[in-house]
Amino acid sequence: MLRVVENEVTYRIHRATSADEVVFTLSGEMDKDHVAGLQALLASETTRRVVLDLVDVMLVDRDAVRFLARAEAAGAILLNCPEYVRSWIAAEQGGPSHKH
Repeated sequence: MLRVVENEVTYRIHRATSADEVVFTLSGEMDKDHVAGLQALLASETTRRVVLDLVDVMLVDRDAVRFLARAEAAGAILLNCPEYVRSWIAAEQGGPSHKH
């Protein structure tokens, strides 16, 4: 999935699979519009463990943070989660931050 605005890539999802997991590597800016598409992709993954690799995510909005918190609570692994995103997720969940 790729979003292009005025010839600039603002958000990208790369999907890689193995027998027991699927890794979605996210990059760019993640907002509520991107969350809807990512939710649909995750909904189709019912048998494999889901990993969200945030290594190239530069910016998230509140909707994206709430989505990431829900995904993690549902069992997804957040890999390479930036500290500011981790702190914001913890604040949304009302608890201390932790790292994967």
